[in-house]
Amino acid sequence: MYLEHSSTLADTRCPPMVEPALESLLSQSTLRVDIVAELQYCGSWFMDEPRDHCGLFHLVGAGECMVESPSLSEPLRLHTGDLVLLPHGDAHSLRSLHDDDTAATSLICGELHFSSHTPHPLSHALPTCFVVRAAHADQVFRHLTSMMVDVVNSGSAGRRVLLNKLADTLFTLAVCDYASRNTNHRGLFAALGDTRICKVLQAIHENPGQPWTMQTLASLACMSRSAFAERFAQLMKVPPMQYVTQWRVSVAERMLRDRQLSVASIAEELGYSSEAAFRRLFKRVSGICPGRIRSASASHALN
Repeated sequence: MYLEHSSTLADTRCPPMVEPALESLLSQSTLRVDIVAELQYCGSWFMDEPRDHCGLFHLVGAGECMVESPSLSEPLRLHTGDLVLLPHGDAHSLRSLHDDDTAATSLICGELHFSSHTPHPLSHALPTCFVVRAAHADQVFRHLTSMMVDVVNSGSAGRRVLLNKLADTLFTLAVCDYASRNTNHRGLFAALGDTRICKVLQAIHENPGQPWTMQTLASLACMSRSAFAERFAQLMKVPPMQYVTQWRVSVAERMLRDRQLSVASIAEELGYSSEAAFRRLFKRVSGICPGRIRSASASHALN
């Protein structure tokens, strides 16, 4: 299930300056969120997770547990309502805190797939592991996690589909919580903290088909071309025009999954002079042809 984030982030903790640029990125991201397990444990237990190709997360529905990982300086104790995320799929383990058979722990576990064939700015900006604490989160986050637990406990038909949709929103809230609470930012989040670069990113995300040039982007940032290029590359780790191209291809992947849109119309909307030019660029940047995205999307829909 490919999810398009369309809800407002106004009720989250994203700083006002950061919110529009981050929301514009999330609104067009081809991020897939899947709930893969609903686990119930009693007494002493241990769960060992090897490194995975996708991001992972665990929501503690009830009870407590410890999470350990080579990417963590020390084990973390998780309480009811806490959410731990490992966006890069780092190896980790979870274990019980008690041997008492009456001490029950429940977990809702899921996967995060950054589906684009181009580097996703969000995946590179997130740390190897971070936790959203229920005790420190806002009411919206706590209400959402409680709703997910209620859905699991209901045992109703179709609950996995509903859980996936709720988990999508939960991930959005977790990203905003991380952006607002942490100061040691890198990549995208560091760029969003720079008012000039943040303005440019928002414009690129919201209008990928504009005929962007180095000069128009630098002018938008109120900087000289050389100063802008240096600052953008320092924060985002890619040159500005390369980022524009990568973002266009990422948006194109999402649009290609809508079979009602022709490749020619997608090319035109993203600012390319011809379908052939778009097809060549798409394959050069992503490594695959637009038709393969279409085929994969159709196969996924049938399954």
